[in-house]
Amino acid sequence: MLAVDRSGIVQWELRHRCWAGCDGHAAFEEYENDHGHRYANSGSAGFSADGALVWVHIRGPLARDHSTSGDGSEEWLVVNAADGTVLAGADTGTAAAGSVHVPHPSPHQMGLTIGEGQDGAPLRWGRWDGRTLVVDRFDDEDRVLVAVSPSGNRMLTVTHDQDTLAVHRVTDCSVEVELGATVLPPHPGAEPEDDEAEVFFDYEGGFIDEATALVGTVESDEEFGPGRHWLVDTTRLRLQGEVHYPRDVPGMPSALGDGTWYTVSATENALHVWAL
Repeated sequence: MLAVDRSGIVQWELRHRCWAGCDGHAAFEEYENDHGHRYANSGSAGFSADGALVWVHIRGPLARDHSTSGDGSEEWLVVNAADGTVLAGADTGTAAAGSVHVPHPSPHQMGLTIGEGQDGAPLRWGRWDGRTLVVDRFDDEDRVLVAVSPSGNRMLTVTHDQDTLAVHRVTDCSVEVELGATVLPPHPGAEPEDDEAEVFFDYEGGFIDEATALVGTVESDEEFGPGRHWLVDTTRLRLQGEVHYPRDVPGMPSALGDGTWYTVSATENALHVWAL
């Protein structure tokens, strides 16, 4: 992992075990043509809300003496963004195909949603108190973290099989309310007798504001026509209705928490910002 400045100059690096499972390498040229490296599993990194920390999901051990596990397991580290010093770490107990960090307004908290392919989607929530990283495992349920609310008090998840949304309290990660995908109407382009036209939630979305979330059914809709976006009341987790746009909007929405959200154009060369 490399940290670079705006001009591309390397500020520091954090070396860890290769995600392809090899013994390691010193340069890209050693594995550039290897199929196993081209399609290797991966971790991720994310800045804290204030930019002072980097949270890093790696395959351990580190190449330096401060490894937290040392046995080749996956680790979650809290790193000083200024100089790359590892401040704390914990074993995730996962076998990731990939992962994504979802930040919290507090720099000392972070969500880590981990994909294990068909095997599941374990979710981890980290809290760093300045010395120790404590990780909540959500009872090892398969839930994908979609977003954290603007206040930082709640988080939105969707189950790995995409049939249930849930709002959790951040304090203890417990579920406040849930919403099943059975409330979603079939796509208007689907034949009424089509038993295969199942509607399910996407893994992306977010909070427009503290009381309203925006989620999609784009993946399940794509066979029948344009993907749909839905407004959800997060206090009771009740479906409010479909979003109707003045133009065709491809893809999934990304909520910004300030009353707006954005979508990406079909040509992927423009962002469109929307408000209710």
